[in-house]
Amino acid sequence: MSQDSQANEPLGNGDSSRDSQDLMGNFYLERYKYILQEIRSLNANIYKYLTLFQTLAAAITTAGVAVFVGREQLNLSSDITRIAIQGLLGLLIILAGFVVFSIMAGIFSWLDYRSEEVDLIERVFGTDRSFRQRPDIKNFWRWQETHVILFIVLVVIAIIIYVQTQIIPLIK
Repeated sequence: MSQDSQANEPLGNGDSSRDSQDLMGNFYLERYKYILQEIRSLNANIYKYLTLFQTLAAAITTAGVAVFVGREQLNLSSDITRIAIQGLLGLLIILAGFVVFSIMAGIFSWLDYRSEEVDLIERVFGTDRSFRQRPDIKNFWRWQETHVILFIVLVVIAIIIYVQTQIIPLIK
């Protein structure tokens, strides 16, 4: 008998129906554990992205302050100083965009894994005994990711407005 035909036969010597049920039960259990692990991982990623944003935003802000305060000691012209500060603002926007899009990708992955979790529960226990509800996108305002995205966008907008209206006009 070839190896390919052996792979399609049920495992074990006993009751093949019982072995098949055990195998499916174990498969469902392992898949459920994997889904929950991925959901936990996605939930933890939000803090990593927020830490990344805070760290790099602080570094970019520090560089902006150093350019502004040290422009005379560095013999920078006003045009070069403005370009450097606006370049740092651009870098901050790119950073914010990266973090926001990464968080949004995590949200979509979370929605997929959560739907898969509900599908698996319904497949194992039946649709009349669903322990979890399908995720509803209308509840986005309750998600911590929404608040983090809102925080990042508002901080970047506030920094841009402040720099363009208060700092850039001071460079002469």
